[in-house]
Amino acid sequence: MSDALLRLEGVSSGYGQSRILWDVDFALPRGKATALIGRNGVGKSTLLSTIMGLRPLISGRVLFDGRDISRLSTHQRARAGIALVPQGRHVFPFLTVEENLLSGLAARRDGRRTIPGFIFDLFPKLDAIRHRKGGLLSGGEQQQLAIGRALAGDPRLLLLDEPTEGIQPNVVAQIEDALRHVRSEMGMTILVVEQYLDFAWRLADLYAAMQCGRIVRSGDTGTETADTVAHLVHI
Repeated sequence: MSDALLRLEGVSSGYGQSRILWDVDFALPRGKATALIGRNGVGKSTLLSTIMGLRPLISGRVLFDGRDISRLSTHQRARAGIALVPQGRHVFPFLTVEENLLSGLAARRDGRRTIPGFIFDLFPKLDAIRHRKGGLLSGGEQQQLAIGRALAGDPRLLLLDEPTEGIQPNVVAQIEDALRHVRSEMGMTILVVEQYLDFAWRLADLYAAMQCGRIVRSGDTGTETADTVAHLVHI
């Protein structure tokens, strides 16, 4: 795939002596949203962690915009333009919303030290509660904050792990609209791990399905239905 922003070549990874990913070849086209689907425990979160540098490679290479980043630290990958919104959100509970967002600026390459206004346009609630501590927020507010913090770093690739988990439907709709905007209007490449297939199919242009640490099927969400793919890969 010549227009790939991210490419994994023969990537194996895991935890200690336990291998979770097995020789994964995978590419993310620039400016598209891809849904990574599969049952719990098949390696989806490990794949995101490996891209972000949180899990060491056992073998293979990770290429970002044509550059081999396999040996870069997590911080260096963030500075290169990769951001991760982890499962469980992991906002700083004793920092305010504003301070959490400011912390995201550390990944920027342009030295900017003010929160981009578009984040408050995407998530107006964050502006209204900007002085509230992160630990006092609802799950939906924390998820918006976690996404906003990632976007503050001006990433080119946004990785999201289960962004709708435990979130009320009205907030899920806001998150979907925000992600659609950053993909369509800002040209951001998105990889989203998602169990809620209706959301995944509405957001994503493409899908990749995992089983037992491998990508077993991929395709276009516009030509294959979620139900068909779920049946074929036994989700």
